[in-house]
Amino acid sequence: MSGPSASAASASRLGVGVVGAGRVGPVLARALAGAGHAITGISAVSAESRERAESMLPGVPVLEVAEVVRRSELVLFAIPGAELPALVSGLAATGAWQPGQLAVHTAPEHGFGVFAPALAAGVIPLALHPALVFTGTSLDLSRLAGAAVAVTAPGPVLPIGQALAVEMGAEPVIVREEDRPAYAEAMAAAVEFSGAVVRQAAGALRELGLAQPDRVVGGVVRAAVEEALLAAHTGPGAEPDPEA
Repeated sequence: MSGPSASAASASRLGVGVVGAGRVGPVLARALAGAGHAITGISAVSAESRERAESMLPGVPVLEVAEVVRRSELVLFAIPGAELPALVSGLAATGAWQPGQLAVHTAPEHGFGVFAPALAAGVIPLALHPALVFTGTSLDLSRLAGAAVAVTAPGPVLPIGQALAVEMGAEPVIVREEDRPAYAEAMAAAVEFSGAVVRQAAGALRELGLAQPDRVVGGVVRAAVEEALLAAHTGPGAEPDPEA
């Protein structure tokens, strides 16, 4: 198989293979399939991941990782970031990579440099992280429409990454290679602290005997988050509401 060139890839329909059938990979594959790309295969190890793959991507074959790579013009790695370097190196050592292939991962802490072992084979590297908490269900497809995707890639490849993010239904945001670790920390903090606030408040209301504390907290938290996001958008110099 001869892979697509960087100039043509953004305008063509690609054969997309997915490595990882956790909560992220099948959802993004479904989104790309909705944009007209063909899903060539997905790797899945556990019974739960196989069930998720079959539910989200009916008819798509479950394959070994090397076979997913062999069949695909774009390989999407939706696996934990800690596992990515060894897998990329292992595929390079076995000669699995093909010239012109697009290699994309979703780990927030890595940029495109994690694909360095594959570059000698002519792989085109991209890092795309959807800033979203995934459920692994079709519900995530609608949430992608309001989400951002952090795109990190070599300059000539950035338009491809941006196009893929748009095809997923999201808004591309460029993050520099050297900023990926700090970006990952910010994303982890957002998830951790927002979850902790909800759990603490709901727990306190439950101790008071209130029924459905999640509903009570939900309205306050959503409004507070919207206000905080508005303030973050307008910047620190924004004037506060005098009647607040």
